[in-house]
Amino acid sequence: MIQPKKFMYSPGEHEAETASSSYLMSLIAIIVGAPLPILNLLATIIFYLSNRKSTYFVRWHCTQALLSQLSMLFINSIGFWWTISIFFTSETITNKYIAYMISAIIFNIAEFFVTLYALIQTRKGLHVEWWFYGSLTNILCKSV
Repeated sequence: MIQPKKFMYSPGEHEAETASSSYLMSLIAIIVGAPLPILNLLATIIFYLSNRKSTYFVRWHCTQALLSQLSMLFINSIGFWWTISIFFTSETITNKYIAYMISAIIFNIAEFFVTLYALIQTRKGLHVEWWFYGSLTNILCKSV
């Protein structure tokens, strides 16, 4: 699922700290903004925009964190609005709703622990590529 590896060069202390902070921002946003999925994405976008002209190592990890939060936005938004519709309309809780919410919770828990792992490894200066997001980040984030 995730692969720690050495980066093309050895990132400096400041680079490792800033890159790991992109994952820390995601974790804090998940904890604080859990009820409102857009807050998670906005916090990560702001951090990404403030570091988009940084070194490739930092930019790469900010992009990977942003991509993971983007997918979380879709998953959590569906669950959020589905729950709101149950509370405020005549819609009822169905097996599909329960299955979706269980799947969303599992995905959120898995993403939380993978983000925590990436935060720790990136802080050590290791390059961590997630299974899906790493390949997509390689396409989107070019070295200058």
